Amino acid sequence: MAKKKKSWLNQHLNDGWVREAVKQGYRSRAAFKLEQLDKQDKLFKRGQLVVDLGAVPGGWSQYVARKLQGAGTVIAIDILPMADISGVEFVKGDFNDIEIQNSFADLLNQTKADIVISDMAPNISGVRDKDEAEFSDLFHSILVFIRNNLRPGGNLVVKGFEGVAAAELRHKCKRLFQTVRVRKPEASRDKSREHYLVAKGHLAQYGKQYDEID
Repeated sequence: MAKKKKSWLNQHLNDGWVREAVKQGYRSRAAFKLEQLDKQDKLFKRGQLVVDLGAVPGGWSQYVARKLQGAGTVIAIDILPMADISGVEFVKGDFNDIEIQNSFADLLNQTKADIVISDMAPNISGVRDKDEAEFSDLFHSILVFIRNNLRPGGNLVVKGFEGVAAAELRHKCKRLFQTVRVRKPEASRDKSREHYLVAKGHLAQYGKQYDEID
């Protein structure tokens, strides 16, 4: 176990994206994944209201705050504590919790988000069926969140993993958005099964599109 941990640490420290994250002052290499998605799909612009679910350690929120340059709102939500980031409002708690939803609504002042982003992933056990079921549950929770908090026409960027459940999850997104694209940014490790769904044009807050996730 110690050898495996040491091997991972050496790989991590020798990762060019990790070194670049340190150089640019990002909290994680994941910031470059979002930057590459943004360049490809033109996700962020000044004046937007952006919500980052499962934001810790904060690399994605950092990138968006820098991109908006104070002309917009970034709200980060996580059950873990997060050190302050300039230009980011932080809500500590589970985004599924009703009290957190109310705090979030107060921050939004009855408006809806322009884009919801999430780089969350469940804790990986190594048992494929169990991991896919947990990921499916997490994805379901995100869809419930956007039903209540993403404006019609808004966008979603969410992490996915290839597997049996992946096609079903993409199908759900296609019922809720005008376009859904699968992306594998350069900064995502080659060996990782992760990909990202970029969904644009939220079709409805409520209605039959959401029947299958209730």
